[in-house]
Amino acid sequence: MTRNEINALFERFDSLTALIVGDVMIDAYYWGKVDRISPEAPVPIVQVQKRENRLGGAANVALNVKMLGAKAIIASVVGDGSKGDVFRSTLKENGFTTEGIIDSPERMTTVKTRVISQGHHLLRIDEENTSPLSSTDERHLLDCIRGILERQKVDVIILEDYNKGVLTDKVITTILGWAKDRSIPTTVDPKKDNFFSYTGATLFKPNLKELKEGLKIEFDKNDFGALQDAIQKLESRLSNEVTMVTLSELGVVASTSNGFHHEKAHQREILDVSGAGDTVISVASLAMAAGASPESYSALANIAGGLVCEKVGVVPIDKEQLRNEAIIKMVGEQLPL
Repeated sequence: MTRNEINALFERFDSLTALIVGDVMIDAYYWGKVDRISPEAPVPIVQVQKRENRLGGAANVALNVKMLGAKAIIASVVGDGSKGDVFRSTLKENGFTTEGIIDSPERMTTVKTRVISQGHHLLRIDEENTSPLSSTDERHLLDCIRGILERQKVDVIILEDYNKGVLTDKVITTILGWAKDRSIPTTVDPKKDNFFSYTGATLFKPNLKELKEGLKIEFDKNDFGALQDAIQKLESRLSNEVTMVTLSELGVVASTSNGFHHEKAHQREILDVSGAGDTVISVASLAMAAGASPESYSALANIAGGLVCEKVGVVPIDKEQLRNEAIIKMVGEQLPL
């Protein structure tokens, strides 16, 4: 891509609308300092200096989409208690509507609480219900999504699966059917439980671990021949158009009708990998919806995933930083100071 093509692509993001369906959560943080060990047990005592609630899971995908300039609509199910209220208020604080959020008396809102001191991640506490949605909650969620699709023009649907129960087989297949009927591209960030429910998706984006777990196979991460064979096996079952596999420090590979494309990782100071997958699927989805080729949006998503790993905690991508980095890495141009 040229510099002008990258700039034009980023400008097209502003006119897009993405519907993000999947498992949402609260990413809660305790930030503090440690200067002594507990006399009760050999564990550090954290003196809390700040508490913070951030959007997590599928909601972090939506936040990435919004930060890139597009309109993001979130559809999910949360508990109807106080944590659900916290999630809704956090949505509103970040400029989102709650039109796609269903309250359920049968579920709890997922909360991941992280304790961080001096940039070090000390502990994570998870509160969650991972059972599949009940038939009642499935019906309410699908009715809500159908209403959104009837009221608004949606350019891409992102299915963000964290194995917390929102994306059941019925929810997945129904949404993919509606998307096909409306010619809306679909992108998937999967987990192993529903791996083969996403038949016919446009873009399927597992990481290497998820690919191996889903196919129940094992091979060395450096064996790209075995990786290519695994992707072909996957595509023979899913009939998806593009497969993009993230490989951590080895970068990203994309399998398309034009062949197998490997985008190497860029050298980074990795501080925290939390949320990197959310950023990758967000960037790839918008770039695809904006008309970029699989090779181009894989390269762009690879850069974006690396950038967010340089920050502590789950944070969304910065649009201008990504644009500038893309010009440097993809075009080879140095920007003026």
